[in-house]
Amino acid sequence: MRKIAATVLLVFACAFSIKAQNYVNEDLQFQSPKVPRYVVFAGDTVRFDRSDLYERMDRELIAFTYSHTNSLLMLKRSERYFRQVEPILKQYGIPDDLKYLMAIESNLSPKALSTAGAAGLWQFTKTTGREFGLVIDNEVDERYNIEKETAVACQFLKRAYAKYGDWMTVAASYNAGQGGISRRLADQKQKSAMDLLLLEETSRYMFRVLTAKLFFEKPELFGFKVDQFEKYPYYPPKNRVTVSGPIESLVDFAEKNGCSYYQLKEANLWLRDSKLVNKAGKTYEIIIPSDK
Repeated sequence: MRKIAATVLLVFACAFSIKAQNYVNEDLQFQSPKVPRYVVFAGDTVRFDRSDLYERMDRELIAFTYSHTNSLLMLKRSERYFRQVEPILKQYGIPDDLKYLMAIESNLSPKALSTAGAAGLWQFTKTTGREFGLVIDNEVDERYNIEKETAVACQFLKRAYAKYGDWMTVAASYNAGQGGISRRLADQKQKSAMDLLLLEETSRYMFRVLTAKLFFEKPELFGFKVDQFEKYPYYPPKNRVTVSGPIESLVDFAEKNGCSYYQLKEANLWLRDSKLVNKAGKTYEIIIPSDK
């Protein structure tokens, strides 16, 4: 029995190894990319010609290279979620590179929920979400509505850029809050968050965002290869239904609109219950997903 079990395990391991080679480039998987001289992010040139900046960037390049599961999943998810947020960023006049904050925040998982209670692709807390007008209660949580949470992220980023005029400082404020970053800039007499002594999470955050840009643009440098057809596609909704009243059963609503309850809930993660009481009579747009 032991010999049979060992043989089965060996065959499985070989099969997994062959499959993995489709995604991880053998020639590069044990070597992270070299730190570039600079990265152009949202039109700003970020240089690494100071030893501390070089080493902080190097750390994140190494981390992305060897975090195989998260890195691979993000590559596969990127087609679906970038396609949804890019037009909204453009509409608000936010540089396209700011979408990489979303990758760092949630690993491109729309269901992400942090231990601190931040939710969605852009990871808003309940307090911040409500401050920007999102509905968050027992049956609706618009932090999981990709269009609405992205619009809120754009508003936050726009306010921050008006205050700092520097996208790396904006990124730091997205992680640590504008109040905290503003105090540290004043206390340490600096103009950019790149030059601040910060908590490690925020200090690393800026370099993780820069690394994310390099990673999604040239994953082969990190040893990854995912063909376009292997990425999870985005299918536009089959329909959008506007409702201003209650829905007694979302199961029945889904059946009436030609999809399963599972498909309806996956396409509308912001619907948190099996019904929509909607006592306030708010107007919501419910996505009816594609058949694909």
